[in-house]
Amino acid sequence: MLNLTEIFYSLQGESSYAGLPCIFIRLAGCNLRCKYCDTIYSYETSYSKSTSDILNEIKKNEPVKLVELTGGEPLLQKEIYLLMQALHENGYTILLETNGSINLRDVPEFVIKIVDVKCPSSGYLDSFILKNLEYLTSIDELKFVISDEWDYAWAKKFMQTNLQHTANILFSAVKDSMDPNKLAKMILNDKLNVKLQIQLHKILDLK
Repeated sequence: MLNLTEIFYSLQGESSYAGLPCIFIRLAGCNLRCKYCDTIYSYETSYSKSTSDILNEIKKNEPVKLVELTGGEPLLQKEIYLLMQALHENGYTILLETNGSINLRDVPEFVIKIVDVKCPSSGYLDSFILKNLEYLTSIDELKFVISDEWDYAWAKKFMQTNLQHTANILFSAVKDSMDPNKLAKMILNDKLNVKLQIQLHKILDLK
């Protein structure tokens, strides 16, 4: 059984898949408490379901075959790997949102990993496992959530030190903390090979 907060159907709001219809499976529980977290409600379990019951529920949204495993932190629950395999066998494209503090070694290569690198404003600057960079493939993405200029400078230095050959990098502006126009100008001025990400789900009203 997997502990869940919610399962819902919406548009993908983040990553390079932003704007696409997507089924979200939000798992309960997180090992971090980031200062800007906007899903605090996911810390607690709302209900539990088996892998087969989850599959039956999300099939109601076919022909949509894009699914995101998110949280909380989905890798805290070991049964998540059985769900990944079942989703793959049923033809789903799988996005995994993970906070970078848990080893990615066992995540299958068919899963598209969207991995946070926590910047200073998160309160968890040292949570990222550097060895996780070794498990990234060409389909995976790294995300830096930027709240201020300090975060930006730190992320830029992290890139220069560790990411010379990693292309899929996202800089995400924290709503109400970092003006996306300002972040865009900094990216352009520094000629960074990153994609500016604005949280689409916070602009649209889909409820």
